[in-house]
Order: sequence, then C-alpha cells, then structure tokens
Amino acid sequence: MRRLRKNEKLRELLKEHDVNSSDLIYPIFVHEKNILEEIPSMPGQFRYPVSELESITKKVEDLGIPGVLLFGMPEKKDDFGSEAYSDKGIVQKAIRAIKEKTDLLILTDICLCQYTSHGHCGVVCDGTIKNDDTLKLLSKTALSHAKAGADIVAPSDMMDGRVKAIRTELDKNSFEDILIMSYAAKFLSSFYGPFREAAHSAPVFGDRRTYQMEPANILEALREVELDIKEGADIIMVKPALPYLDVIYRVKERFEMPTAAYNVSGEYSMIKAASKMGWIDENKVIKELLLGIKRAGADLIISYFALEYASL
Repeated sequence: MRRLRKNEKLRELLKEHDVNSSDLIYPIFVHEKNILEEIPSMPGQFRYPVSELESITKKVEDLGIPGVLLFGMPEKKDDFGSEAYSDKGIVQKAIRAIKEKTDLLILTDICLCQYTSHGHCGVVCDGTIKNDDTLKLLSKTALSHAKAGADIVAPSDMMDGRVKAIRTELDKNSFEDILIMSYAAKFLSSFYGPFREAAHSAPVFGDRRTYQMEPANILEALREVELDIKEGADIIMVKPALPYLDVIYRVKERFEMPTAAYNVSGEYSMIKAASKMGWIDENKVIKELLLGIKRAGADLIISYFALEYASL
C-alpha cells in the first residue's frame, strides 16, 4: 500500500475526494445598525450593515464561492416575527443590495427565532409552539424573500409540513423556479451557542426539543428527510455536521439527493479557540474538517471557514 503514497504527485493523482471553493456556501449575518460589529464568540465573523455587504460579497465571489446564506437581525421584534416577512425587512434589503452588485446565489434562512420577542421558531400560545399557525408565517417569509430576489430559501424551523406549505405558496405566486433547501435533519445541538449570541436568537423560555431532533435518533432523521423530499425539497441538509457525519452518510446513501451539511458556529469557535492557544495548526485542521464532511457525502458545505479555505 505504501507504494501508492510514496510521493506528492501520486498521492494527488489517487486522491478519492476533494473540497473545492465551488462546494462551499458562506453564511453572513446582516443587521439594521449602520456599523460593522465583530461577534465575540466567533472571531473573524461580523454582523454586517447593508452598506458593508458589497465588500464582503465581492470577496466571496472573487474566491470562487458560489453563494451566501443570509441571516437577518431586525431592529424590532414582536410575538409573530413580523419583520421576517416585511418587504422592508433586513434580509429583503440585503438580497436586493447583493443582487445589484454580484452574481452570487443568494440563500436565505427561513425561520422566526431572530424576529420573535420570545426567541422561538414559531408562533407561541400558552407556552406551546403552534405548528400550523407557524406554517403561514414561514410561507409568507419565503415568498417575501423570493420577491426580493432570493435563489434558494432554506427553512430551518423544523415545523412539520413547512416544505409543502412553502412550495405551495411559491408555486401559487409564480415562483416555481425558486429552490427549497430544507434543514431536513436539524438536531437539538449544544453546538449552536455562538450562533445564538451572534443572531440574538436564544429562546426566552424553555428550549427547542419539541421541534428540533433528538440527537440519538438516526432512523427518525431518515424519516424527516424522506418527508421533506416528498413535500418538494430540492436540497436536503443535515445540521450540525461534525457530530452527525454518520447521518450525512446514511442520508446520501439512501436518498441520493443533493445534500448539504452545516459546519455550525460551535464547530467553528472550538477550532478558533484551540488555534489561538497554539494547540492545533488551524489551516490543516480546516482542510481536514471540510474534507471529512465532503467524504461523508455532502455535496455542499455551509461553513464560516469558507473564505479561509478558499484563500488557502
């Protein structure tokens, strides 16, 4: 076997998997404030005002990364997350600004948690998240993003039936060509902590275990994915990536669908912290990390490391 590894040219020739810039999507946080804010728990990541989006998105485009995933932080929140589906909402403004200056694909997160005063991903009544009431608001949000120019909408709320509801609403309004990338197997994870600080989206009460998935359950994950495919999802996602590589593998093997994986904030921040302490070689770890996610079966990887990897 060592004959196959004896020099760099042979190793490169026989490499089974690789990660290209074109496999990556870069997440961007955008807010209403007119200042660029670094996120303390995610070194190197920022909350961008719309006025600063041209510089970061041009960099993304120049590095050969095909698209960005937008997360919005509104100025005002209410019980029904009305800024999520306002035509003048922060994500809607960001979509129009990016489309004016670049040819990037724009993916948008469809959820209510950043927009609601209670921080949950749906409508709350007497302490309970109401599934079907939430679907109407998620569909309105997806439609408003499509009208603003989004290419792909990505529901992350984990309400039952939201892919079908969004597909129906888009088709009814002549947006049949807008793709849905469903957070099909989104687990109740402790790796979301830095994101919640970044997006100001932590729930005010309780947690999200009644709608996000139990980390121990892989058969349930496969059922979730199958349902979303039947409802009309074009791309399915597993989130987080690193603790769920087995899920990515099983999903890709079973359904042979375009499959995304989200290399989430906690995974990013751990590597940044270890690198700062001098315990790891950050560039080598980033390469190995993304390769592992690709090897598990992901066709595209959403990662805060996208710019660094593409630069390498």
